[in-house]
Amino acid sequence: MDSRRVARRSVLAGAAAVAAATAAGCSVPPRPRVGPSADPKPGLPVAARDGRALLMQFAAHPDDDLYFMNPDTQRLLDAGVPLVSVYVTAGEHTGVNRIKGMPETPPDRAAYSSARHQGLRQAYAEALGADRFAPWKKRIFSLAGGRQAEADTLVHGGRRVELLFLNLPMHTSRRSMALPSLWEDRALELRTHLSADSPVTRADRYDHDGLTEVLAGLLATYRPTVVHTLDPDPDLQHSTEATRRRDSEQPGYSDHGDHTAVACFTWAALLRRVADATAGGGPVPAFTVTAFRGYYNRHWPKNLPPQVLAEKAGHLAPYGGDPSWECGNPSGCGDYGVGGDRPLTNKKGWVRSTHYRWPAPAPAVATEPDGRLAAYGVLGLRAVRWRETAPGSGRFGAPEDLGGGPLAPALARTVLRDGRVLLFGVRFAALAGRGGPNRRELVVLEQRSPGGPFLAWRGLGNPERGDDRGRRIGAPVAVTAPDGRVHLFVRDADQGVSTRVRDADGSWGPWRALPAQGELQDGLTALTGADGRVHVLAAGRDAVRHWVDGSPGAPLPLAGDPVAAVPAPGGVQVFYRRPAEARLRATTGTAPAFDGYGLLSAAPGPDGRPVLVGRDQGHRVQLHRAGRPYTRTGGPVPVGDAVPHAGAVVGLGADARPWVWRP
Repeated sequence: MDSRRVARRSVLAGAAAVAAATAAGCSVPPRPRVGPSADPKPGLPVAARDGRALLMQFAAHPDDDLYFMNPDTQRLLDAGVPLVSVYVTAGEHTGVNRIKGMPETPPDRAAYSSARHQGLRQAYAEALGADRFAPWKKRIFSLAGGRQAEADTLVHGGRRVELLFLNLPMHTSRRSMALPSLWEDRALELRTHLSADSPVTRADRYDHDGLTEVLAGLLATYRPTVVHTLDPDPDLQHSTEATRRRDSEQPGYSDHGDHTAVACFTWAALLRRVADATAGGGPVPAFTVTAFRGYYNRHWPKNLPPQVLAEKAGHLAPYGGDPSWECGNPSGCGDYGVGGDRPLTNKKGWVRSTHYRWPAPAPAVATEPDGRLAAYGVLGLRAVRWRETAPGSGRFGAPEDLGGGPLAPALARTVLRDGRVLLFGVRFAALAGRGGPNRRELVVLEQRSPGGPFLAWRGLGNPERGDDRGRRIGAPVAVTAPDGRVHLFVRDADQGVSTRVRDADGSWGPWRALPAQGELQDGLTALTGADGRVHVLAAGRDAVRHWVDGSPGAPLPLAGDPVAAVPAPGGVQVFYRRPAEARLRATTGTAPAFDGYGLLSAAPGPDGRPVLVGRDQGHRVQLHRAGRPYTRTGGPVPVGDAVPHAGAVVGLGADARPWVWRP
């Protein structure tokens, strides 16, 4: 059949179906499809790392990384980690690149795409400490299927950034969103845009499998240790049509449709990369993943304090550029609507927060019967265990594959009264696209004996009915109560909390919802208080909500991020930061001086005072213990967050290996 007829038919079909399809994010009516599937069996080899680290990020549009992935990206660049950033669309939009006071000009999509690419070069040149107009090396990069991309590279001060532009369109010929249609449609083909001033001078065609194949091929070529993606499962967001259009969101969900589709394609490529690598008995690729929220940032309290916000917004200013700049690119010197202080004055407020779809990679830590630390995490979408070579050595052996894949980035753990570990995760039970199922489930791995092997993975289902709602579940947290029962909690699709309880005999009860207390952010905190009762805390829109043994407690002050808590007389002491504030506060007693941002972790200290771990405003790991502050200034650069355990702080490095800090 004539490929032009297929492409035309598919574009028209995508345009006709897009209203229903985008209303479900990247979810579609289920149809069978063959592709990489869940592989929970353990025992695969895991690729050895040589200490080399590389960050690879996948964005839908030029600027998604700057708005949503910073300051995490900048922190890794500052530590010398090389970056490869992939932009799936050309960012051509309407082709209009102007601000108030500029003369009217006809739309020029090739020029606008080129100007946005120039803005990225300016932003990353400054991020490396180079002049914003530093010359980049441009070349044609060969992709799977004979396709081509533009690759721009800059090396400065021993650090390296490479930008790859695939240049798929943002819209079909009927103004429908192209990438959501490509995710859903079995026959749609998209023709790439040609960006002005690019070494790529021919257009390529992509169908669903072609884009997945290209992204998986890039993962295989570059072998990253850290992957940044967007959010494949954005929150439900009920709003009027006028509000949705004003906020550039897809119907019913709190993000741009391109973000969701590119995130789904990226996760599908990650699954394919692992399946391809292990198909012939090869090792599991050793990488971690962080998925970043997008337009979610508009709807919740802002979490970046002024110093961190100023740094983040400062990276958008050179991207936006200015029409008066002499950058050497005839098509333009940035995305002018984003220049100057406009990201800070924009009422949508995207720049004012950095949120994760699931917790960023962090180890779940337990102590072995012989005193060694065991760190559990997710590598190559599979659970792994590292164990200290000797008690207190601070060195971990090679990772042991525990299976379970494909898993979201972080694991939760609790320890039974007999010392056995339970691990909990979210599994991508299906991620097919093209009419296939798109499903998530909660899973548990139970240790057979303390410090020993594990039983088989067990599915715990989902508190939601239907795949589309089920995809909105959050990250699990669990706590073992004094009576031996395990309480599992998860944020549900309505942004409340659902729970399931494991009795002391190992049997699980049904899912049930806790009494509603309004809409909550993901990132729950669960612990047993000094009163022997189970406490659950969650940051909401107007307060931190609190349940005690499943019953609502008094609300606590508003926080911008998930909170930390320790047992204290009468129940628990809660540590939090107010929105857009660096100062640490406590619900009872006095909080220590511990300025910072992001996730907090807390644990009881041996002297009765809490041990606190978090990030300072310069992104460094900091610890407060026994009345003294400590700042980690050496060792592998961390990804995600570090946690306190048994007098140590444990984190995961950008080289995909855990580290221990005992100041």
